[in-house]
Amino acid sequence: MRRQWWWVVAVVALTVPGLIMRLGLVEAGHVSHAVFYGIAIVAAAFMLSWAAEVAQLDVSQGLALALLALIAVLPEYVVDASFAWLAADKPEYVHYAVANMTGANRLLIGIAWPLVVFVVWFRFRRTRVELEPEHGLELVVLAAASLYAFTMPLKGSISLIDFVVLLAMFVFYIVRVARMPSEEPHLVGPARLVGELVPWMRRTVMGAMALFSGAVILLVAHPFAEALVETGTSLGIDEFMLVQWVAPLASEAPEFVVVILFAWRGMSTPALGTLVSSKINQWTLLVGMLPVVYSVALGGPTSLPLDTRQQHEVFLTAAQSMFAMALLLNLSLSTKGAAMIFVLFMVQAVFPETRMVVGFVYLFLAVVVLVRTRHHLGPAFRQIRG
Repeated sequence: MRRQWWWVVAVVALTVPGLIMRLGLVEAGHVSHAVFYGIAIVAAAFMLSWAAEVAQLDVSQGLALALLALIAVLPEYVVDASFAWLAADKPEYVHYAVANMTGANRLLIGIAWPLVVFVVWFRFRRTRVELEPEHGLELVVLAAASLYAFTMPLKGSISLIDFVVLLAMFVFYIVRVARMPSEEPHLVGPARLVGELVPWMRRTVMGAMALFSGAVILLVAHPFAEALVETGTSLGIDEFMLVQWVAPLASEAPEFVVVILFAWRGMSTPALGTLVSSKINQWTLLVGMLPVVYSVALGGPTSLPLDTRQQHEVFLTAAQSMFAMALLLNLSLSTKGAAMIFVLFMVQAVFPETRMVVGFVYLFLAVVVLVRTRHHLGPAFRQIRG
């Protein structure tokens, strides 16, 4: 038990250098700022994930899963909102806001989903991760959000109308999952330690963890966004690529660790279910948030413009989402499907000039899979009615 508390102490300690730099107590260069702010965000996100896991003891299981997914990627929201806010004064930051959003979405499917399947295969030699029938609702919402996302590159912007539509999808999803039956959560590590406390102490510790980690993220997310771009400039690295892959990887690393632990302990269904839920809230709220933050920063309603590169990025992300949804339509993800997701992700990540080709490959494969699994469409849509 003492060892688990040391994990909490260690995570808090990792936030200290970043906070010291944020308060201006130590002078450092852009690279040091990017590194220590990033470490602080990762550490705070771990603490947020533990608090979110413990929260499952006090709300319904379906809602807890959605809240866990939402809170686990909260650092990603704050970082991306920082880019959108900065874009009001520095138009080039529009590129970074879109890069961060598309990178976060593609990393979640391209790395985290296959990782769960591969861990299950390595640990238990099972070639498939199953989902429960209730997850058909999530697949329908994911399909709707992905189809709608194709309109954004066509019109060359993400508008406030898009925010309203995507928000409506997310609210519908949350209302529906809140009605799902509850079950005892499977807590591990520090989350289990906190969960075993008496109720009043558990809620106090959980609240303190959430408040502290939230404060850390809010304090360092904005300077982290700027430091990352400036680091790329000073080192001669493509800032777009840094923002698209490094920033989301830092902010979402805790969620990756949580679901890997779930999968390693045999809880593959909650692991994959959490990732599907995360994809939904990132593909609705995260995308829709960008024009809202941009409009507030500019002082009036407007749309977030998309240039040709950004249009291609959004198209590719939507195509990947459609392919992933099609693979999960039979409520399972096999090692073969996971390998296809991972390989295609790596191709477009290593060779970004192939993104449009890979996007059309995603769509072609999505159609092929949907034709083969079309008999699963009915059960998935029936989950909407409950």
